[in-house]
Amino acid sequence: MRSIKDFTVPYEGLKLGKHEFEFQITKPFFEELEYSLIEEGGVYVTMLLEKRETMMVADITFEGWVEKSCDRCNDPLLVKVKSSSQLIFKFDTEASEDENLIVLLPSEYQLHLAPIFYELMVVALPSRTVHPEDECNEEMLDLLDEYSGYYEDESDEENDDDIDPRWEALKKLN
Repeated sequence: MRSIKDFTVPYEGLKLGKHEFEFQITKPFFEELEYSLIEEGGVYVTMLLEKRETMMVADITFEGWVEKSCDRCNDPLLVKVKSSSQLIFKFDTEASEDENLIVLLPSEYQLHLAPIFYELMVVALPSRTVHPEDECNEEMLDLLDEYSGYYEDESDEENDDDIDPRWEALKKLN
């Protein structure tokens, strides 16, 4: 079991050239993150880090699954994740606006990869994660319908005669 403290790479002693690192992300990783969207997972990460004189280029690839809440019924849902990204770590003293460029200050000596890996996984997730059509928790869906104020009521159709005259005037503009 690896904690997020184990996702650091000391780069100060690395020689120039390419270096490969492998990481396994499991449930303890997500438990240590505050306000994590992901509850648990099994993700295999490889990082090819090329150290140069003034920067390092990291090619990060990950593949696996994560468990998060369904956006419809809030029950656990397994989602496959697979992605690859390239990040540039530049040795400098001034901040950068580029999201793919991370500035490393002269006082730093190691890469803290846990927040980077988490962010890349969250970005790789679909924008909406829901169970297939008939697999959501029906009790939860019924509660949502009850408390959302959405009711299909026949009495609404009968009340069409009580329309505000201002709305009636707007309808005539078409």
